[in-house]
Amino acid sequence: MIMTLSPLHQLFDDQWDAWMHFDPFMATYVGDSRFNDRLPSVKDDNYQAWREQLIGFHHRLLEIDRTSLTPSDQLNYDLFDHLVKNEIAELSYNPQRLPISRSGGFHISFPDIFQVMPFVNEQDYQNYISRLSAFKSYALENIEMMRLGLRTGYLPPRCTLVDIDQQLKAQIVTDPTASALYQPFTNFPASIGESSRKELSQAAQKAILNSVAPGYGALMQFVEQEYLPAARESIASAELPDGDAFYDHRIYYYTSLHLTAEQVHRTGLDEVHRIRSEMDALIKKTGWTGDMAHFLEFLRTDPRFYVNTPETLLEKTALVLKRMDGELPRLFKTLPRLPYGIRAIPDYSAPGETSAYYNPGLGDGTRAGVYYVNTYDLASRPLYEIEALSLHEAVPGHHLQLALQAELADQPMFRRYTGYTSFVEGWALYSERLGLEVGFYTDPYSDFGRLSYEMWRACRLVVDTGMHALGWTRQQAIDHLVENTSSTLLNIVNEIDRYIAWPGQALAYKIGELKIRELRKHAEEKLGNRFNLREFHDVLLLSGAVPLDVLDRMVEEWIAGIHVQA
Repeated sequence: MIMTLSPLHQLFDDQWDAWMHFDPFMATYVGDSRFNDRLPSVKDDNYQAWREQLIGFHHRLLEIDRTSLTPSDQLNYDLFDHLVKNEIAELSYNPQRLPISRSGGFHISFPDIFQVMPFVNEQDYQNYISRLSAFKSYALENIEMMRLGLRTGYLPPRCTLVDIDQQLKAQIVTDPTASALYQPFTNFPASIGESSRKELSQAAQKAILNSVAPGYGALMQFVEQEYLPAARESIASAELPDGDAFYDHRIYYYTSLHLTAEQVHRTGLDEVHRIRSEMDALIKKTGWTGDMAHFLEFLRTDPRFYVNTPETLLEKTALVLKRMDGELPRLFKTLPRLPYGIRAIPDYSAPGETSAYYNPGLGDGTRAGVYYVNTYDLASRPLYEIEALSLHEAVPGHHLQLALQAELADQPMFRRYTGYTSFVEGWALYSERLGLEVGFYTDPYSDFGRLSYEMWRACRLVVDTGMHALGWTRQQAIDHLVENTSSTLLNIVNEIDRYIAWPGQALAYKIGELKIRELRKHAEEKLGNRFNLREFHDVLLLSGAVPLDVLDRMVEEWIAGIHVQA
């Protein structure tokens, strides 16, 4: 018997399928292998057509009577409405015309694609070779997109392109077997015979030499001869076409709250002041008699806080997370089934990358989550940051939350694999503080690292709004972080340049965390001894990532339900 979908769920499926066609990379990331042999088309007309498609999907949504839906589908309706309207608005500002920076872009993500592709049979390898063979055309399309950007006022800030040539040169090889992209051909499954292995390997080498290397070569030539010379010295997104409105939209896009840049900036300054007083108290606890500036310099330079090998850094990171794995049942009723691993960030991107990041796995368990740790320049990777960083990126932070979301098998795909940055990053920052409740941060320097990370997210509210809306210079932003955090200068510069290249995203962390902490405090006060932390975390996590106003409503309904039970 064939089940007929309701108009609402048919709409969800149709939009999701259209998205997978539009973005084959996204399809690969969520485990849809239908397009594993393709790269996206990044022509500007395709983006405009996709925006028109989204408008059409939204019109279909408005034709559905929300009041006739079940409560769960009313929530689905609201979340879909929010997501689609957000994307329509985002595309109206043409962000695709600024596709690369030293902290992100297709030139960095493409060499990582094999990490999320299956390599089980010959067809899987053929799919990957097809992508390698298509890269040159893909790079040329991106170049044309950037030329369009230059013609229409989407000029990249010069600081976001520093050292990008090194990232490109890393992929321009004369020996294809030395390419990072060749890695899948160094370890075939037993089911693929020797003759097939040889044919596949030769085809891959040919694709790397004839497509990948020339594609990166053309990109490097364009960057050096056209893109860098046209780059602007200014940093604010206000300099882009309709830039003030774009940044206003970005605040909402990444926080899911209607806030002005001035409001966000003031919240950041207030949090900086609060956290600074906690840091001052902790410094005294260590016995330090000097001022904050000298204490921070001590943290940045004393050898006791640093290791000498990447392996040691990874081992210490793994030990922290193994300890937290054992504490999770004290904090959570529901835990994900999906495992996670730890890897070093690839050498070709590590110099411009942040300290760590997380790549989600798949809800069906066929791909684990991965916590990537930056082992480049070990003098910039202090040990006192490991606990807070690892709890944020892995458990109970990103891995736990995103794995639970991906395992929501009864939810539409957009609920399982998309969401709201303010929730995702707010949860991860909130998770850093959870370590205090289960025995972490007993070392005062590690606790200072936690406070420094929280300070970092508070400073983001200040510097992101400062640079993009309030006239701050790049150096002002760097100085603000140097003065208030224990992070090393390399990390600070990389982060500031990321905020310049990615306006608004940095606001999500602290805004989301403040809302979650506010809701927890509210629930504790309303429920008293009936408050159960493990149940509260279920309320937060088992609907996936939602906008902060929706999260507010969900917690209020939970509190009301407990009152009724009493």
